[in-house]
Amino acid sequence: MKFLIFLGSTRDSQPPKPPRVGERVAQACRRYVELAHADHQVEIIDPLDIDLGTVFKPHFAYAQHQAPESLDQLADKIRQADGYIMVSPEYNHSMSPALAHLLNHFGSSLFAYKPSLIVTYSGGQWGGVRAAVAMRSFLSELGCLPVSAMLHIPKAGEVFQADGTPALEQDTERWKGYFGRATTQLLWWAEAANAQREAVDPHAIIENFTRTPAQRNAPDEGS
Repeated sequence: MKFLIFLGSTRDSQPPKPPRVGERVAQACRRYVELAHADHQVEIIDPLDIDLGTVFKPHFAYAQHQAPESLDQLADKIRQADGYIMVSPEYNHSMSPALAHLLNHFGSSLFAYKPSLIVTYSGGQWGGVRAAVAMRSFLSELGCLPVSAMLHIPKAGEVFQADGTPALEQDTERWKGYFGRATTQLLWWAEAANAQREAVDPHAIIENFTRTPAQRNAPDEGS
C-alpha cells in the first residue's frame, strides 16, 4: 500500500532551532510506519520541493493536460495513495497555513474514501493539539476522514533527531508504542477502504463535484 506524509511547514530559518522541526517529525512518521510494515511505500511530500507559483490556481482549475508538471505529478501521487499522514505545527491555535495552502490545490475527489492521520507538534509543551481540532473538520471536508487516534509531540526539536530517530535520552519503546497505536489505526482503515473500493467504486455511485460549488446546495424552492 502507498502512504503520503504531508509536511506542513515551509519554515527554513531560525529561530527556532532547529529550523525544520516538522521535517524531523515527518521522518519519524515514515520510520514508524516502515518499522511496523516494511512492505508499504511511504513518501514525504515537502512543500519546499513543489513550485506552487505566486498566484493561487488549483490543479483542478487548469484545462486537461495544461497543469504545471509539479502539480500533475503530485495529483497522481494523491490519487494512487491509500492513506495520508498530515503533519502540522500550530499557528494561531489552528493548522499550518502552508499545509492548508498545499492541500487546497487539489480537489477532494483525489483524497476521498481514504483515511488520514493527524500529527501535530510544537516547540512547547502542548504539542500543537489545538491545530489538530481544526484539522479534523478540514480533512473530513477533503474526504480523507481522520482516524480517532492522533499524535501530539511537544518539544519536538528535542525529541527527534534529523533522521526521525528519538534523541538518546528519550524512551524509545514508549515512542514506538505511541506512534504504533495511531499508525495501526491508519493502516487498518486503509486496508478496509482499499478492499471496499475494489469491490465497489465509490466515484461511480456517488458523483464528484466537478463544475461548481452549487452542486452541494439543497434543492431551491420550486425547483
